[in-house]
Amino acid sequence: MGCGASTKVTPGAPERVPGGQEREGRGSSGGPGPEAVAEAARRMQVARFRAHFHPRVLARYDIKALIGTGNFSKVVRVEQKTTKKPFAIKVVETRVREGREACDSELTILRRVSHQYIVQLVEIFEAQDRVYMVMELATGGELFDRLMTQGSFTEHDAVRILQMVADGIRYLHALRITHRDLKPENLLYYHPGAESKILITDFGLAHSGNKSGDWTMRTLCGTPEYVAPEILLRRPYTSAVDMWALGVITYVLLSGVLPFDDESHTRLYRKILKGKYNYTGEPWPNISHLAKDFIDKLLILEASHRMSAGQVLDHPWVITRAAGSSMKNLQRVISRNLMRRASPHSQSPGSAQSSKSRSYHKSKHMWNMRNVRVEESQLSALL
Repeated sequence: MGCGASTKVTPGAPERVPGGQEREGRGSSGGPGPEAVAEAARRMQVARFRAHFHPRVLARYDIKALIGTGNFSKVVRVEQKTTKKPFAIKVVETRVREGREACDSELTILRRVSHQYIVQLVEIFEAQDRVYMVMELATGGELFDRLMTQGSFTEHDAVRILQMVADGIRYLHALRITHRDLKPENLLYYHPGAESKILITDFGLAHSGNKSGDWTMRTLCGTPEYVAPEILLRRPYTSAVDMWALGVITYVLLSGVLPFDDESHTRLYRKILKGKYNYTGEPWPNISHLAKDFIDKLLILEASHRMSAGQVLDHPWVITRAAGSSMKNLQRVISRNLMRRASPHSQSPGSAQSSKSRSYHKSKHMWNMRNVRVEESQLSALL
C-alpha cells in the first residue's frame, strides 16, 4: 500500500472448535501447534507496534494486526475505539529521505482523490520521523485471492472487475494523476461478499505533474511484468502507461498467465519491447473475440494508440457486459495456470489433492514476489 514495495503478512488464525470458541492448536507431541505459534507471533507483533505508536493514535485506535510491510512503511489493521469500525493505518518512516519523499508524494495524491473505487484517506497523524495515515480498510482480500478460491469465474465477472478499475483510472487521469503501479496485488475487494466493489490502492509511485505544468514523466519505476515499453526505453511518458498495465491485468485475469514473462528481467524487457504475445493454450479457445480485441487495443507499443480509460468503458465487450461471450467457467483453468507458474513440475494424481492448499499458498507467494521494482541496472543490456 504505497511508499515502497509492500509484502502481505498473513499470520495464521486460531483453530475454531464447536460452539464458536477458539483454542490454540497443539502439535502431535503435545507442544504448541503451528496455529498457536502463529497466534503468539501475531500478539508479539501487535505489542511491539503498540509500544512504538504515538499516544495520540493509540487514544483513538486499537491495534489489531500487522497486515503489510514496505521499504519505508508498515500497515496495521486497527479498530476505532468509539465506533469499533475497522481501518488500516499506514505508518511511514520519514527520517530517511526516500521514505519522506514517497510519503509526501502519496499524501499529495490521496488528499485530492475521492472516488468509490479508490482507497480513501480518513485522517493523518504527524509525529517526529513518522506519519500515520488512517485509511479505508479493504477486508475482501486481493484480486487473485478471490479468483483462485471462488467456485466460478466467467468473462462477465472479468468485465465487472475491469469496469470498476477503468472507472477509477478515468477519474485519476481526469485529475492528471498516473498510478504507475497498477497490478492485481493493488486491486483489493472492499468486503468478502460476492458483490463487493474493487478498490485501487498503493499510490506510492503515483505522479500528479509538477509546478511547471509538465504532465509527462521520466522516472524509471513500476513492477517489471506490468511496466510499459516507453518506460523501459527511458522516453518521456504519459498516463497511457496505466492503460498498458490494464491490458496486462486483463490478460492475466482471463487466463492466469502473463502475456510477457521470463525469470530474467533482461529477457522479460526484451519481450515487452517487442510487444508480441499470443492466445494459445487454455483457456484462450473459449475466450471471446471481443475480449481479445479489448486486450489488443491496450497492449499496443505506440502509447498514443492505446485506448484511454474512457474508451475502455465504451468498448463493446464492456458495454454489453460480455453478453455475447461464452458463459464457460474459467476459474479452474485460471487457478491451475496460476499455480503452474509457481510450481512448473506436474504432480502425481495421488498427491494433487493433498497438496492443493500448499500449491495455492506457494503460488500466491510467487505472484506477490512480483512487487520488486524496475531497476536501472536491468536495462543496461537493452539500450
